[in-house]
Amino acid sequence: MPCRSAAAPDALEMQQTEEVTGQTMPTPVRLLRFPLVQTCYSPRERREVRPRAGWTVMGKGVAGPSALEVGKILVLFLCLFPSVSLQCKILKCNSEFWASTSSSGPEEEFCTALRAYNNCVRRTARTCRGDLAYHSAQHGIEDLMSQHNCSKEGPTNQPRARTPAPPPPPQLQPDSQERSDGPEQCHYERSLSRHSLPPNYTHCGFFGDPHLRTFSDDFQTCKVEGAWPLIHNKYLSVQVTNTPVVPGSSATATSKLTIIFKNFQECVDQKMYHAETDELPAAFADGSKNGGDRHGANTLRIVDKVPGQHVEIHARYIGTTIVVRQVGRYLTFAVRMPEEVVNSVEDRDNQDLYLCLHGCPANQRIDFRKFRDRAVEDHGPFKSRTGSQSHGFTYQAAMAKCKERLPVEDLYFQSCVFDLLSSGDINFTMAAYYAFEDVKMLHSNKDKYHIFEKDAFGSNAAPRGSDMFSLVLLNCLAMLLWIECCWVHL
Repeated sequence: MPCRSAAAPDALEMQQTEEVTGQTMPTPVRLLRFPLVQTCYSPRERREVRPRAGWTVMGKGVAGPSALEVGKILVLFLCLFPSVSLQCKILKCNSEFWASTSSSGPEEEFCTALRAYNNCVRRTARTCRGDLAYHSAQHGIEDLMSQHNCSKEGPTNQPRARTPAPPPPPQLQPDSQERSDGPEQCHYERSLSRHSLPPNYTHCGFFGDPHLRTFSDDFQTCKVEGAWPLIHNKYLSVQVTNTPVVPGSSATATSKLTIIFKNFQECVDQKMYHAETDELPAAFADGSKNGGDRHGANTLRIVDKVPGQHVEIHARYIGTTIVVRQVGRYLTFAVRMPEEVVNSVEDRDNQDLYLCLHGCPANQRIDFRKFRDRAVEDHGPFKSRTGSQSHGFTYQAAMAKCKERLPVEDLYFQSCVFDLLSSGDINFTMAAYYAFEDVKMLHSNKDKYHIFEKDAFGSNAAPRGSDMFSLVLLNCLAMLLWIECCWVHL
């Protein structure tokens, strides 16, 4: 079997084209390419997958696989088309079916779950009629029904996940469970040489209207409507999709987030996590909560902190922690990552739009100092970028509201004021607050928790000072030449 699926790249290109449709700037399509979703297998995995290609294993005369194996085949096939499945909600149907068939059970229960799965897929027909994953699911269901002699008529109760038996109590010391998660290379810090320096951890955050704090602690306010890559290196990729907060406005916020963890040695299988407004799952797209079946699978896991509001993903094999929140109707993102992993880019020519590393493109940035100065000059409710009033927020009222949660007038405070004036959405106050709380949890240098304007814009001040010096120097030289000419004439 080849290392990459022939169908997967086409489906990905479809998704990438559609994601970029809403962008207002001419950005290269290549920025949305995620080569990692082209699933590759080790020689051992290829031997295991080869006999299950297509649906030939379900033909007559061959011993039928268990419900668990069939579920895995469906999951594998649908995961080859993540972009299509996410757009037409096939993912939700697939997750419910997988959860209900994750362990063996009576044939009647499997048929009930299969009928419920069929109904769920049929309900997506209007939005998925032209999608390959939708038609693949239809054919797969028909084959499964035929193989298990399931009638299309019968109970269609919504499948419920079976509660697994509680694990036996651990017999090891408290820290030995972590040691049993996998080999040394699956624990980032333990895999480092004893003589090497301690890793330098960096932080990136993306929240609000949106505001970006890069790995180098630059703070920017951006437009970036549509799909943009936050992180793209050898180990994982993160892509966000930003949509207008108010129709017709250039104010945008994150409504979708996709994280893909690549295969890594003996540690983890490739895993995808997808979240969007009102859907913040506590599991990967295949329904699992860890890195798969490999020896170090538990070095990648999802922790549901607050259901539907706060999820953390711990990837110990690369020393990385990711925090995803939903605040109001929009998502926030924060990550703690070793500098070595941050800079492990595969193709430096294609890293110019890796936002967490390089920041937003210059033509996508907003100087909210000018925005703030204009707001101070206005009297009464400030008019947003659409020209409409910001729901009664004056500059003073916005400052007072943000002060309740952010007493220090740093750039998190300023971003809160900016968001209230530009959108009028009170939830952005909490988005800025939680973004700063994530900094305190993830940033390795407490002296850099707060960022002030002199830090963010100081780099712009130096060129202006240099230009002024050059201008004075040129004037002096011109004066000297004029005096010399005068002396010659005298």
